[in-house]
Amino acid sequence: MSRSRLAMTAILALLLALLTRLPAAAVTTYEAESAALSGGATPETEHPGYTGSAYVGGYIDGNKGNAATTFTVSSATAGDGTAVLRYANGTGVTMTLSLYVGGSKLRQISLPATANWDSWGTATEAVPLVAGSNTIAYKFDSTDSGNVNLDNLVVGQAVGEAPAGALERGFVSGGASVAASIAGFTGGGYVAGFTAVGSRVIRTVNVATAGNGTLNLRYRNDTGSTKTLSLYLNGIKTGQVSLPANSDWTTVQQTAQLRAGLNLIDYQYDAGDSGNVALDELTVDGSTALADRGATVPYAEYEAENGSTNGVVLSPDRTYRTVPSESSGRRAVRLDNAGKYVDFTLTKPTNSLVVRYSIPDNAAGTGITAPLGVYVGGSKVKDLTLTSTYSWVYGSYPFPNDPSLGGGHRFYDEVRTTLPSYAAGTTLRLQNDTSTPITVDLIDTEVVAPAYSTPANSVDVTSYGAVSGSGDDTSAFNSAISAAKSAGKTLWVPAGTFDLTARLNIDNVTIRGAGMWYTTIRGNAGRGGFFAGGNNVQLADFTFAGDVRYRDPDSTVTTDSAIEGNFGTGSLIQNVWIEHAKTGIWANSGTDGLYVVGVRVRDTFADGLNLNTFSGDGSPVRNSRVDQSVFRNTGDDAMAMWSFNSSVANCAFTFNTAALPTLANTAAIYGGDSNRIEDNLLSDTVYTASGITLSTWHSAQPFSGNTVVQRNTVTRAGGFNTDWNSSQGGLWVYAEAREITAPILIKDVDIIDSTYQGILMSWQKNVTNITFDHVKVQNTGTYGIDLQVPGSGTFNYVTVSGTPSGGLSNTQGFTLTRGPGNSGF
Repeated sequence: MSRSRLAMTAILALLLALLTRLPAAAVTTYEAESAALSGGATPETEHPGYTGSAYVGGYIDGNKGNAATTFTVSSATAGDGTAVLRYANGTGVTMTLSLYVGGSKLRQISLPATANWDSWGTATEAVPLVAGSNTIAYKFDSTDSGNVNLDNLVVGQAVGEAPAGALERGFVSGGASVAASIAGFTGGGYVAGFTAVGSRVIRTVNVATAGNGTLNLRYRNDTGSTKTLSLYLNGIKTGQVSLPANSDWTTVQQTAQLRAGLNLIDYQYDAGDSGNVALDELTVDGSTALADRGATVPYAEYEAENGSTNGVVLSPDRTYRTVPSESSGRRAVRLDNAGKYVDFTLTKPTNSLVVRYSIPDNAAGTGITAPLGVYVGGSKVKDLTLTSTYSWVYGSYPFPNDPSLGGGHRFYDEVRTTLPSYAAGTTLRLQNDTSTPITVDLIDTEVVAPAYSTPANSVDVTSYGAVSGSGDDTSAFNSAISAAKSAGKTLWVPAGTFDLTARLNIDNVTIRGAGMWYTTIRGNAGRGGFFAGGNNVQLADFTFAGDVRYRDPDSTVTTDSAIEGNFGTGSLIQNVWIEHAKTGIWANSGTDGLYVVGVRVRDTFADGLNLNTFSGDGSPVRNSRVDQSVFRNTGDDAMAMWSFNSSVANCAFTFNTAALPTLANTAAIYGGDSNRIEDNLLSDTVYTASGITLSTWHSAQPFSGNTVVQRNTVTRAGGFNTDWNSSQGGLWVYAEAREITAPILIKDVDIIDSTYQGILMSWQKNVTNITFDHVKVQNTGTYGIDLQVPGSGTFNYVTVSGTPSGGLSNTQGFTLTRGPGNSGF
């Protein structure tokens, strides 16, 4: 076996390990000419570059419906494996074959054109393997286009979960990449490519208490001399790490000052570094596990209906424009008048409180205020001032703030406060002391850490005229930003409340606060926020409190998003709390390598976050990730990727919690190339909505590459559109403007208690190359699976139960290829 062949084999084995978050496995190469050939498939040697003694040809039109190459492969255990086919396609266009495992068709696969017949490419597919002998066949079915040559098949069997510190699961950008050519790595590979300024890998770590922690970095340096990278903690550079030369994987240690809760540890190639190392694994002594699905958060959440109350517990109701339909879990507690209360017994200590509540609007639509008492041990601690200024909209889309239109909804808002420290076991009472009815949905409590101190090498915005609580600070911020950029320093915003009346234009600058509970940057009259126009933007550790009170019509801009623009390369948004903005984060054309992590986006009038090519110059958005973040009560999609002018490509929503968008979905991909939705908790959608949507709606570009939706839990999702008079499922594949034909994998997804269908595919355009694998649909309002499209797809280990209308509705002749393990449909 040649050296290049060994490297290729390792890289191919890595691909599905990354796809399914499993480690690299032992791999075996099977030559196509040694497989069972039938239907005209035959060994050939005309074109060079093949491995073994020959390649397999004969996939010509004359053998359509017959030609097949069947590999017999062995697996030590049952589980998901990789099947990486090496092939040539000199036709100039993408061709297709059908993939069979164990005699059953798994799916049709696409084989893009190679440069010519002497050039070879690879196609990687997830395959379910049984312990022992398996067959994997590539057949030229009557629905395929064939006309390719096959060289070999590399098969890898997963052997267990990747270690928690595997760096290939971190955020990799700036030219760094995952590799597998150096043997001996743990997990699914390692990170290499530290050869240019800006290349980086960032890993999230959860720590129970603040203090010094020991970082254990496993690396490889075959250069023969000591190399360096820069170490960043939570976006702040702390020094340079020296990595001596070695000839095997070695672990070095660093000591770092870590925060309580979520931390970012970043190894980056900066000017002055030498790089050229491989990083395999990072562990932190004493760290605690991140959540398996959803965001790892520092707060405990308590539902009001689970507390003790003398108020009215609202019964579950998903009827649009009712308060329960917008309540978490579809239930809440109403405190109608003075003396009505709800008690919460703390399971963890706290010194803070967030209350999600609803109070009435006034006749003008401008809102009212009301106090809500916080009591402990029979004594009032304080009053919270509630307002309906930022809630209640009416009529039809875009839902103006005009009560005369009727149809009021968007009932909820939130208020937060700090408290004295209370231990677990303490009972917090929220009590209505007035005649204004107050509905309480839930509370969040957490121990707020002390304010962060001024970082080194920074300029203070107050030195340029900003004064907390004194009026318009926009000019002071602009002057401070200019000074920070010119000096290469961080702009520091201390504890306090600072006001903006316009957006701040930012690029190549870091803006940091004293913490999201201490530093508040406030919008006014609907305006104010951050507008990015270049590389290396960092926003961290503050709250942006907007002053948006309605949603602009689509053709009008009178309000601002909290954070918007082209973030170029190397940008980071960390630990930012956003509320009452138009959209939370609107990252558009040109953004490449943006990492959004640990943000809280709540009570926006449009999207929570949108990675899109609608705004800006239309160039792609690439290689960006939204991670460990929470979205609640957004006015449109909580998280969306929207490929309008060009593709959003290689982006991901991972480990987020999204709930209660008043319109649209908790997570959506509108076209694009090789994007992912993974490891999220998604719940309680309301109108024209699903938990997860994959769609060509909104003039989206076609899907391309492999779209992956896996390891998500979707609860109480789905919706209804009164204009269409139709429902949406908990998971919705919507071929609206275009067919959806590129491969889609939906794997390890739980769809629970859907309002209507569990899975819906619509509307009368072809959907093909879609695979459902280990998907659970449990308890629906109507059908378990509702297919309103022609096309074809593969279903393996899909279980459907609790479906009053039936397990399956198939009105358009969709072809289901049924693999093993299915039930209920």
